[in-house]
Amino acid sequence: MQAVTEIEPLPDDLIAWVASQRAAGHSSDALRAALLQAGWEADMAQQALAAAGVSRPAPLPLTTAASASAAPGPDLRGTPLRIDAGDRRVAVLQTVALPRAVLFGDFLDDTECSALIELARPRLARSRTVSLGTDAEMVHDDRTSDGMFFMRGENPLVTRIEARIARLLNWPVENGEGLQILRYRPGAEYKAHYDYFDPADPGSGTILRRGGQRIATLVMYLHEPEGGGGTYFPEAGLDVLPRRGHALFFSYPDATPASKSLHGGAPVVAGEKWIAVKWLRQGRFD
Repeated sequence: MQAVTEIEPLPDDLIAWVASQRAAGHSSDALRAALLQAGWEADMAQQALAAAGVSRPAPLPLTTAASASAAPGPDLRGTPLRIDAGDRRVAVLQTVALPRAVLFGDFLDDTECSALIELARPRLARSRTVSLGTDAEMVHDDRTSDGMFFMRGENPLVTRIEARIARLLNWPVENGEGLQILRYRPGAEYKAHYDYFDPADPGSGTILRRGGQRIATLVMYLHEPEGGGGTYFPEAGLDVLPRRGHALFFSYPDATPASKSLHGGAPVVAGEKWIAVKWLRQGRFD
């Protein structure tokens, strides 16, 4: 495939290739990424997907009383330097328009970071991803961390942090998945990906019936590696360093690549990186 810089008729072989790859089980997001990497402009990539019958269903309706326009996020009116998160005031260090992202300081203290690590350590296992074609989880080479999940409200520490998240991001506790703890050793990484689920993927219906779509992520940094391990957004040229106690929020309420929320965890060069991740859903997650 050759690079295209202006609107022109789509080659038949391009449409056939997209259709064959979709039939093989690849997601629309994966195909779009492949087309962009090959040099096709975003609008031509979208036309090729549409011509091959790869469409994205309308987003699921919200399953709570929140209005359809509601989305999680901090109240940044007045450009505050700190925000009341209930049991503490959290610093606002940086904001980004696209992707919609906010970097917070002083979200977790040293005691909380250490406690989460020690509670999670004996329960770690190789991290998994949701497999194409089903709602099952599988080990994938793109994700080489170790991890575990706390149930929502599993212990007083998790309950306190979840309440802080809900207050800071103005989103109900029950609309959040369980807190995930991840450890990245030297060489471990998570290649660029989207956190939302592609509704066009087989098996996504079962996932989306349980709380609706993911629409935002909060990454909390628990332990700093000696080198590497940043959270990067390749389309935005944004790289967030994993500073202990900081938290990175980003959202994608429309669940499309236009959110510029494609992101990854860069390989750890030395030491270990520990993070906690909270995914927020449209509705109640049970």
